[in-house]
Amino acid sequence: MKAIEYRSFGSPEVLELLNIPKPVPARGEVLVRVGAIGLNFFEVLMRQDRYAVTPDVPMVPGVEVAGVIEALGEGVESAAVGTRVAVPMFAFGRGSGGCAEYVAIDADALVPLPDDVSFEVATALMIQGLTARHLLRQSNPAGKTVLVTAAAGGVGSLLLQLAREAGAKTVIALAGGSEKVAFARSLGADLAIDYRISDWRETLGRHLAGNSIETIYDFVGGDFTKSALGVLSPGGELVFGAMGRFELDAADVEKMAADNQSLRGFALLPLLTPSSLKADLGHLFRRIEDGRLKVHVGGRFPLAQAAEAHRAMEARSTIGKIVLVP
Repeated sequence: MKAIEYRSFGSPEVLELLNIPKPVPARGEVLVRVGAIGLNFFEVLMRQDRYAVTPDVPMVPGVEVAGVIEALGEGVESAAVGTRVAVPMFAFGRGSGGCAEYVAIDADALVPLPDDVSFEVATALMIQGLTARHLLRQSNPAGKTVLVTAAAGGVGSLLLQLAREAGAKTVIALAGGSEKVAFARSLGADLAIDYRISDWRETLGRHLAGNSIETIYDFVGGDFTKSALGVLSPGGELVFGAMGRFELDAADVEKMAADNQSLRGFALLPLLTPSSLKADLGHLFRRIEDGRLKVHVGGRFPLAQAAEAHRAMEARSTIGKIVLVP
């Protein structure tokens, strides 16, 4: 079967399309013919060896796939050949192996996928959808004015929709560029602003007209976090979910304390259990079916063009979810 592998760290060119043996499901496993593979920014960082953990190489990346069960391993009675499934590999101790035409996975890791939810959309609702759902559990937006950064990205675009459904009073979106701003607005943001313009905070202040932002969901990090604190109300909360580090110094933290503000970190994996994960994905799939949640697949790349997909993600030129299709 065809798979993407890298044997050293570096630029997108290290991603190679290879022929490797098709896996055989062991006892308790199933063989899934992959229909779509989701890409995430942390996989770019891993390829560059800039992630928190350095993976072993050679490596077949990919941790979220959707497809159809093709074969059952010995002892599997909970699954049937031909069933459409989502496979959140990342939640079951599998940090690699998804960028391939087939994966063999524990039968317990499968989540049934409704016929009305495409493989591509399913991948967007795994890491990114679960992240958005758990963020709102960690910091309830009900009745609050909230600010969602990177609002045209995979997490942000879902979060702003789910925050509104959860009862947020006002949802403000920050995105980079006019196209992304328009996209965030189309998803229901009450206000969408381009944070790349130098006076975005002044523009935001004029629109707020004296109202305050009570929660900021920060997916940008770096020096942006310091800038964002300037619009957070006294007593407000900044929820940090970006891959990069924030650049706050002691004076910033002291000012937050003086203003009764709080900083909450966010990490998805420690919050997941097998039962809650399946229930949450089922909830998200139903939201797609009934039209209450929209997923935008901003780029579909053949498996052989994995390097091009990584380049697009690195350039932050895409909107929504990026997927590979075998």
